[in-house]
Amino acid sequence: MNIPKSSFPRVIIIGGGFAGIALAKKLSKQEVQVVLLDKHNYHTFQPLLYQVSTGGLEPDSIAYPIRKVLQDFPNFFFRLANVLEIDTKNNTVITNIGDLKFDYLVVASGSKTNYFGNTSIKENSMEMKTVPQALNLRSLILENFEDALLTSDLNERNALMNFVIVGAGPTGVELAGALAEIKKGILPKDYPDLDTRLAQINLIQSGDKILKTMSAKASKKAEDFLENLGVHVWKNIRVTGYDGKTVTTNSDLTFDAATVVWAAGVKGATIKGLDAEQFVTRGNRIIVNEFNQVKGCDNVFAIGDVAQMETETVPFGHPMMAQPAIQQGKLLGENLLKLLESKPMTPFVYNDKGSMATIGRNKAVVDLPKFKFQGVFAWFVWMFVHLFFLIGFRNRMVVFINWVYNYIRFDREARLIIRPFKKELKS
Repeated sequence: MNIPKSSFPRVIIIGGGFAGIALAKKLSKQEVQVVLLDKHNYHTFQPLLYQVSTGGLEPDSIAYPIRKVLQDFPNFFFRLANVLEIDTKNNTVITNIGDLKFDYLVVASGSKTNYFGNTSIKENSMEMKTVPQALNLRSLILENFEDALLTSDLNERNALMNFVIVGAGPTGVELAGALAEIKKGILPKDYPDLDTRLAQINLIQSGDKILKTMSAKASKKAEDFLENLGVHVWKNIRVTGYDGKTVTTNSDLTFDAATVVWAAGVKGATIKGLDAEQFVTRGNRIIVNEFNQVKGCDNVFAIGDVAQMETETVPFGHPMMAQPAIQQGKLLGENLLKLLESKPMTPFVYNDKGSMATIGRNKAVVDLPKFKFQGVFAWFVWMFVHLFFLIGFRNRMVVFINWVYNYIRFDREARLIIRPFKKELKS
């Protein structure tokens, strides 16, 4: 990898997500050599991926070069690599571009889509965890409407205009709301010769409430917002299969749809060498102690979505969201420096700052530790928080200007088929 030898201890970070970037920043300008490995050369602001897939934002406004984030930090190195295996016995990371020894290793590889073993859904539905996947979904949505113009088969046309979103967490709810606004304000203007009123947006949740991690009031209000936008919300329904044309469920209910988005679950993106039973628990997450140390390892840590820290207050681990990842990254940076000085480390305690979701124009729900509110004010709070956590002044300005423009004009200018995409259906 052409990483120079150093008298400083080497810390390898796998993953440039929220956790990895927070840790790298904390270790900047310290007497350690930091090597960050990621398969992309940019950090992705995942909470806004749905806006890329629905044409509200261009991908470069929610992605930021990792090298630019840390370009002013001495003793920092970035390598574009796929990590293949971790050799804990020899303190070595094995990648597609070579092997590298470490003094300390931090796994911040994040999460990936969990299909719960359902092969047909995995092969035929769409996921939205990365920028390329969001762009694929955007192209597929637009191409399906172009195809709907060309067919004389009414059932096929309806299927091309129908959407099924599986999973009513924040991602599913926000995507459904965005699609509903597109149906209402944009499709009639773009496709005047197509009866877009027939388009359906179906949001399916296996449980009895949407946004299940939020308060009952937020869940109910979000459902009301969605239904007012014309979204069909289906609860206590579990999707059992999708062959590329028809969605089947555990009931008599079926859906004919050409666009199915799977947002029903995630699991830890573990790496070979730390994926054995002694290392992982439910949700395929790596077991760590209160200092984020991997079970049985003194110099290997895991933070963010891939880490499962079980305590009395959080018996199933912390939520797989940005805030726990950022907080763990920051604290681990402090703890590694303490470890180097032979000082006792500080146990991690999650500071829950709340959760929120937007359901479109002037509609959002916010649960803070002491306050819960919905509607227009919640929508402004949602916008401010997301702008604040975006990396880079340019990204903040571009996103803000896009939101203002979209709000005034009720438009989404980025509805472009830059690269055509067709899902190869498998039976």
